Amino acid sequence: MDIKQIQDLIKFVAKSGVNEVSIEEQDFKITIKTNKEPTYVNATLPSVQAIPAPVPTPAAAPAIAAEPASPSAPTTDDTSRLITIKSPMIGTFYRSSSPDKPLFVNVGDSVSTGDVICIIEAMKLFNEIESEVSGKIVKVLVENAQPVEYDQPLFLVDPN
Repeated sequence: MDIKQIQDLIKFVAKSGVNEVSIEEQDFKITIKTNKEPTYVNATLPSVQAIPAPVPTPAAAPAIAAEPASPSAPTTDDTSRLITIKSPMIGTFYRSSSPDKPLFVNVGDSVSTGDVICIIEAMKLFNEIESEVSGKIVKVLVENAQPVEYDQPLFLVDPN
């Protein structure tokens, strides 16, 4: 990466309102941080960010309302024991390495620490995202080819 590309990246970060961008290549690593309040790159990202967070809550709420006779503690325990794998960067989420290749993971698949579970494309770089935990994939929270934010939930994993 030359100085011109770095300057362009800094300008992009300043204009977009993104708080932090990190890029790692074989021979260098660059991180650009700002002190601005978080904003989103385009109009679709706020709705993308909002979709995963409410999904577990509405799913749990109807189950409690539909089964008032059964105790709600097991429902709460079921979701509280799940581990959320979050996006380590801003980019585009992909479930396979190419459209004609099989998905890295599906619901019900077992994963081990270090297994590749998805790819996030950021600035024309395809970054393999590895599982930080071992367990079974319970839910995929992001659609294929959807933009994702830093720290956005991607998967729910049952560690048992």
